[in-house]
Amino acid sequence: MRYPIWRIGVFIAVAVWPLFWLYEAWSFALGPDPGKVLVDRLGLGTLILLLVTLGMTPLQKLSGWAGWIAVRRQLGLWCFAYVVLHLAAYCIFILGLDWPQLGVELRKRPYIIVGTLGFLCLLALAVTSNRYSQRRLGVRWKKLHRLVYVILGLGLLHMLWIVRADLKEWVIYASIGAVLLVLRIPPVMRRIPRFIAKKAPSATKA
Repeated sequence: MRYPIWRIGVFIAVAVWPLFWLYEAWSFALGPDPGKVLVDRLGLGTLILLLVTLGMTPLQKLSGWAGWIAVRRQLGLWCFAYVVLHLAAYCIFILGLDWPQLGVELRKRPYIIVGTLGFLCLLALAVTSNRYSQRRLGVRWKKLHRLVYVILGLGLLHMLWIVRADLKEWVIYASIGAVLLVLRIPPVMRRIPRFIAKKAPSATKA
């Protein structure tokens, strides 16, 4: 396994947050409604991890270091783990495991449907993230994993629907997502190595 220390460091850095938030909830540090805070933090954590995962390829292109790509799959799986925890927290703390109430919630809050669609897309990517699926699906694997762009759009729409009154934070995440999507456009990606190559000689002279 390449970059073992880097991989372990990323694993610990991502794994510690849900445990810390649970500790805060247990110690009554999340206010009067800790369940809702947990749901919100896990949802935001999912979006942040999705953006970080999408940033791995541009970072590799810009820096030339393969370590970014080495943790991309791990980050993608952590993104799925966070959304599972987000969904579980919603069912336990918001829904109270009252399944008939779910139908009422879906009618009152359509953003739940958007979030569910994003979850199903992430599920498809998580299930097919292994080498067996890559070999089995062939060229269709890359097409399937382009769903990550759809997931980003659904995640941003889900958040927008929730934070309608205060868009400042949403605009930040949406802007980062837009930049990452632009960097994924093939002509832009092809120019990145050339840009680095042009910068390298001037840096050497200095």
